[in-house]
This record gives sequence, C-alpha cells and structure tokens, in this order.
Amino acid sequence: MSIFARPHYTSDATQFIEQLKAAKPELDAQQQAGRGLLWDREQDRESQAGFKEARVPQKPYVYQSGH
Repeated sequence: MSIFARPHYTSDATQFIEQLKAAKPELDAQQQAGRGLLWDREQDRESQAGFKEARVPQKPYVYQSGH
C-alpha cells in the first residue's frame, strides 16, 4: 500500500449525480438532445462572412472622444 493512498471519497454532489443517473437512465440522451437544439447546428459560412465584414472596429477606450 502506498503512503499516499487515501480512503475512497465521493462528494455529496457526485453521489447526487450518480443517484440521479441511476434513477433516470434516459437523462443522458435528454441532455444530448437539448444540447443539439442550442449548440450542435450547422454554421452558415456566408452569413458568418457577412457578419465579419460588417463589423465596425472599436476604439481601445470606448468613452474617449475623437477630439
């Protein structure tokens, strides 16, 4: 046994998540479906290029007047 070995510890949050996943096995699939609604989408490169071209450069200090 190593001198650095510690007794097995799981936090309350980890225990809660493990119990939740055991009670609701469909939770992972629901989370992935929800992520797909917001994040996993095809990007429109033409509109992204248009947004990039239309961008107005900002001064380093926004509140400084030009004169």
